[in-house]
Amino acid sequence: MSGALHQGILSPSVSHARFAIGDVVRHRLFEFRGVVFDVDPVFANSEEWYQAIPEDMRPAKDQPFYHLFAENNDSSYIAYVSQQNLVHDESDELVDHPAIAGLFDSYADGRYRLRREHRQ
Repeated sequence: MSGALHQGILSPSVSHARFAIGDVVRHRLFEFRGVVFDVDPVFANSEEWYQAIPEDMRPAKDQPFYHLFAENNDSSYIAYVSQQNLVHDESDELVDHPAIAGLFDSYADGRYRLRREHRQ
């Protein structure tokens, strides 16, 4: 078996993240959307966080997980979501989160662009 060991999980040797930093996404099941600001190749949060998810809804750990500047109708917050639960947001609306301006400088075609100082 080949792959990399990350947080005790053997990930595939080639793992494909469906979304990139700056992409605007929405959750498949819950009413929120957000901007991707980091990607983990496999689950990298606490076991306590993972166990708090109802078992019948718990995602597999061996897939990409995304950190989002998220918003819903009530608030903005940081979300950590599995790839299987995200889809591209097609609304072409800006995400209202106070941290976006510190990391991104513009928005076009459904994506935010990283500020120059954050690009590699």
